[in-house]
Amino acid sequence: MEILETAFMQRALVAAVLVGITAPAVGIYLVQRRQALMGDGIGHVAMTGVGLGFLLSTNPIWMATLVSVAGAITMELIRAYGKTRGDIALAMLFYGGMAGGVLLINISDTGSTANLSSFLFGSLSTVSDADLTAIALLAAFVVLVSLGLRRQLFAVSQDEEFARVTGLPVRALNLLIAVTAAVTVSVAMRVVGLLLVSALMVVPVAAAQQISRSFRTTFALAVAIGVAVTLAGTSTSYYQDVPPGATIVLLAIGVFVALTALAAPLARRRARAVEDTGAVCASEVPRGRPSGDDVKV
Repeated sequence: MEILETAFMQRALVAAVLVGITAPAVGIYLVQRRQALMGDGIGHVAMTGVGLGFLLSTNPIWMATLVSVAGAITMELIRAYGKTRGDIALAMLFYGGMAGGVLLINISDTGSTANLSSFLFGSLSTVSDADLTAIALLAAFVVLVSLGLRRQLFAVSQDEEFARVTGLPVRALNLLIAVTAAVTVSVAMRVVGLLLVSALMVVPVAAAQQISRSFRTTFALAVAIGVAVTLAGTSTSYYQDVPPGATIVLLAIGVFVALTALAAPLARRRARAVEDTGAVCASEVPRGRPSGDDVKV
């Protein structure tokens, strides 16, 4: 295939697969916690890390990871301990992170508008070998945490009070979710872009929830949708010369709309099946007054 003949597209496709796996794997916990926009806030903060990377002539992905992890921990602490002014503190953190990143990129020797755009919206040609190595290592961390601690993370995302009663380290798990989300933002920013990464963390999960009821099935389906749309979006970007991040997100939204339309008839079919089962069970109940042997407590 033509798309596999160029080295930069090989790197872009591998990065797309890693992003498609990691973003929904973390996003399912954020959706469960009703923190769907947390990835967007971390993306703003990560811009300062990108700017520092250019200013200090280091890999922007690693620097963005350090800054976004610090920002995510700060967000979680504000969420846990912040009072009425917590939302103002978060807003200042988000906007300050974005403004700081833009300023640092522009004053650095290697910074430019093209570099800024590639991190904001994604770019296929900018995924280098060093970037791919960083993305692979960070993605491995995200997958290990998301799968290895899925029971504990689900419990704390579902009900913090119940998780605390059962003896789980709720505060540490909350911080771990925040850190994992921050790492995911750094993984995805080369392919999807910092401004759109939150959509890839949320939309595949929301799409999977339309036709799935169990956590395990939703997790697997969300990851499958993530991989499918990132590969399709990356390929479309190559052939049609369109931004990869925007294409991937629009494809994910398209999948969400399609599954939402499919969910209604599936729900009616399930309801009809339940009614039929109930009717069959009712027809098998003996007529007349039941004896003591017929009653189950």
